[in-house]
Amino acid sequence: MKKILIIEDEVPLAEALKYTLGQEGYGVEVAHDGAAGLEMFRRDGADLLILDLMLPSLDGLEICRRVRAASSVPIIMVTAKDSEMDEIVGLEIGADDYVTKPFNMRTLITRVKAVLRRQEKPETHVSERLSCGDIVMDNGRHEVTVRGRPVQLTPTEYNLLELLMKRPGKVVSRHQILDGVWGDYYGSGKTLDVHVRHLREKIEQEPARPEFLLTVRGAGYKLAAPEGGGPVA
Repeated sequence: MKKILIIEDEVPLAEALKYTLGQEGYGVEVAHDGAAGLEMFRRDGADLLILDLMLPSLDGLEICRRVRAASSVPIIMVTAKDSEMDEIVGLEIGADDYVTKPFNMRTLITRVKAVLRRQEKPETHVSERLSCGDIVMDNGRHEVTVRGRPVQLTPTEYNLLELLMKRPGKVVSRHQILDGVWGDYYGSGKTLDVHVRHLREKIEQEPARPEFLLTVRGAGYKLAAPEGGGPVA
């Protein structure tokens, strides 16, 4: 059973989320205060955080910063603010997805399932290794190395890189990436931009002048594939 921790100070909403997610088969814990929620996570852990932006004692952005400094647990931020800048800030500090209140409960369930699915190790290609130049992805170990150096990726970054590595040298459209990594996604395209930037910071020697993860203007992105790159046994 996947465990979800909800940190939300609106009690009726938190309880509604707890009930709905419980009906979907998840184990759910709730905290109505930022500091208390962070302590619950540090003590008991979780497979997913649903994190409100505006919280008493400790806001969602600070919680996200502290959690991300020590863990790659998926985080969905929830906020009443409908501002692109709020979304970008949340994503910049490590949130995997962003939902603006008011939202349809089924929409959130879809996002939760998509985020948790990205966290799971692929069962169908446990022996598959992918390589593209100096980047090697071992799906059996769920590990990525660049020039022999291990790189720590969040579940979303891992899935984004895997999607591109399975199409070495080919342009993948923004729509194909959003659909392949985020599922039924209809939020801001800034989500993809931020995750691409974070991934470049981890795999490129000079993120501002990428040699692997390239932007194809008006088309999408591609992973540069030196001769011999691609799936290997």
